[in-house]
Amino acid sequence: MLRSFLALFALIALSTAASAATLEQMAGQMIIVGFEGDGTNDAGVGAITQDLAAGRLGGVMYLKKNVSNLATVREMNTMFRAAAPDLPPFITLDQEGGAVERLTKDVGFTEIPNAASVAARNAPDEAEAIYARMAKAIAAEGFSVNFGPVADLNTNPENQIIARFGRSFSADPETVIAYDAAFIKAHRAAGLVTALKHFPGHGSSTADSHEGFVDITRSWSEDELKPYRALIGAGMADMVMVGHLYHADYADGDGETPSSLSQRWIEGVLRQELGFDGVVISDDLEMGAIRDHFSLEETVTGAVRAGMDILLFSNTADYRPGLPAEVLAILLAEAAADPAFAARIEQSYARIVALKARLD
Repeated sequence: MLRSFLALFALIALSTAASAATLEQMAGQMIIVGFEGDGTNDAGVGAITQDLAAGRLGGVMYLKKNVSNLATVREMNTMFRAAAPDLPPFITLDQEGGAVERLTKDVGFTEIPNAASVAARNAPDEAEAIYARMAKAIAAEGFSVNFGPVADLNTNPENQIIARFGRSFSADPETVIAYDAAFIKAHRAAGLVTALKHFPGHGSSTADSHEGFVDITRSWSEDELKPYRALIGAGMADMVMVGHLYHADYADGDGETPSSLSQRWIEGVLRQELGFDGVVISDDLEMGAIRDHFSLEETVTGAVRAGMDILLFSNTADYRPGLPAEVLAILLAEAAADPAFAARIEQSYARIVALKARLD
């Protein structure tokens, strides 16, 4: 009863904050960045904290380099949360298990196997118990978002980024759905938000979007949408992370537009066809597939116009403590010039606030 009352109180408080927000504060919530440093006294950590306190930033992204020990991670996350108490930041990481993890045994965190191994050795209910232990431990360190589960189908055994690291549960959509659901249930029980990835499907690709442009025109099939359709339909999608994947049949205009900048993919397929009205987040917008083809301004404005709610930057390609301010300035300049763009910011903000209302 008390927990329900507190949740209602938090929702009312967030709704009040939402109605009073300026366009600058709304746009700030759309930005999540990585940072330099692994301690509370580091300059990069201080810069992030200041941006959070000023409402210029919606969250932070951890990489392995930011984790020196678990006690310091907890201190940093406490500081990040305290900087924005009215609208808590998304404190995010990739902790799938296997090769993709930020918290490791080297700092005393209990690691788990990759998705392929979990599915091969455990039934879905057993997998849920494994992920429950992991999620509880992640939440204990002060994180609020885990970028998973992987919804990609393992259809290309030569895939450089999914199959190579055992990140997919299976080539069979129904199996992926069952284990994705186990992952999500476990994280929700721990108070964490999850993100289905990598829409519209990276499992059949023949290249790595970290390195450059990825064309899935000949490899992709509509079966790769089945996990999204099922989990969205079941109300289990908190966020959907959109990859940097190009399909000629879904291109916007005449250009080679990746899915992360494509209105046809995000507004057309994800929102209209699959019925998702939650938070859409980009994969890292500093990957080669984006950085090598688009300027920062083209990336930011193109993503938002396509329907993206959160812009994720690892801030590793050319680290700048002022990157959040650069992105924010682009958003505000475009909003000042185009009322429709300003309306998109307001729409994204409403989705973000609704999701943040679930955070403890």
